[in-house]
Amino acid sequence: MSIRVLVADDQEIVRTGLSIMLNTQPDIEVTGEASDGRQAVELARRLRPDVCLFDVRMPGVDGIEATRLLAGPAVADPLAVVVITTFDLDEYVYAALRAGARGFLLKDAGTELLAQAVRAAANGEALIAPSITTRLLKAFAGTAPAASPPQPIDPLTEREEEVLALVARGRTNSEIAAELFITLSTVKTHITSLMGKLGARNRVEVAIWAYETKRTGL
Repeated sequence: MSIRVLVADDQEIVRTGLSIMLNTQPDIEVTGEASDGRQAVELARRLRPDVCLFDVRMPGVDGIEATRLLAGPAVADPLAVVVITTFDLDEYVYAALRAGARGFLLKDAGTELLAQAVRAAANGEALIAPSITTRLLKAFAGTAPAASPPQPIDPLTEREEEVLALVARGRTNSEIAAELFITLSTVKTHITSLMGKLGARNRVEVAIWAYETKRTGL
């Protein structure tokens, strides 16, 4: 079964380029395109794609609001959303993560990384471009609410701290497993435990928490 993707970007040349790159993958199929956020939300609710790929800045309903409407805390059956941006200290990307985005990339990420992000989102994981992780999450962790980040329900283990730091740096599960010399299933177990202890819905929220609490090791 192909991973069905909805692409939304107000620039036709970018939208077409993203669709072409994704359609070259044997396991990915672009099933819809939208030129603005309002159309993207309508199409997503009707088509129920496996992954939505949204530009941050779009006319009318922007990518952040579209993400909140489809993947936010109030959504009973959220869709997987990956935000893609040109990135230039773009404060909207941090807001998109808070709105429920499962990951985000730069528009020059390339076909391989783009496909990896879509596959990760479809599998319930998240892929955050390392360059964005270090330059944006770190920069905008300070824009979070003034209240202190919530403390873990139970203390994190030493291994969980190591996994936490690598998630915050944008590492995939396979990369974490290789770096820590543990199995892929063990990585998944640690991430599940982290999400439970932190009250996080996904890896992105785990990464945000790591930056807010300065637990990235950077």
